[in-house]
Amino acid sequence: MTIDSIGWPQAVALMLLLQRGLEELYSQRNTRALTAQGAREVGRSYYPVVATTHLAWIASIYFLISSDAPIYTALAVVYLTLQIIRYWVIGTLGRYWTHRIFTLDKAPIVCRGPYRLIRHPNYAVTIAETFLLPMVFGCFALGVIMGAVWSAVLAYKIVLEDEGLFERRRCVEVEHGAARI
Repeated sequence: MTIDSIGWPQAVALMLLLQRGLEELYSQRNTRALTAQGAREVGRSYYPVVATTHLAWIASIYFLISSDAPIYTALAVVYLTLQIIRYWVIGTLGRYWTHRIFTLDKAPIVCRGPYRLIRHPNYAVTIAETFLLPMVFGCFALGVIMGAVWSAVLAYKIVLEDEGLFERRRCVEVEHGAARI
């Protein structure tokens, strides 16, 4: 691919890289604050798999989608709507949001915002946007392939996260009779 073959898919991939880079800075800030409070990381050795999958998805959009690919506007609107939901999730978790899995014994289990509706809204959004963004440019096979890969990666990350939060969830259920805070 040469510089003159930069189109909307490549521009979107670069914007996505910038967006996720800024999110990583926020994640690192929260990580430093959480570890200073005594939080412990769960599944640390698995994080490179998550990061690599994420970068592979962005790279696949940049390198595998033709610069003159069509744009399906309705799908683009749905993708942009997912970004609003994504930031609702991040805003709801606030200082507890990171790319990695941390647990802080005294921290509450977040059950407000999108967490009232589903248990892992961040991962639901990630999987949906992974399927959807290549499809915005007519690359349905790439959407299905990368969506399937991300689904497998995040399924295991959810297992790790649930194991890390198990003790805190159990304590909340015992204290509040199965009520979540």
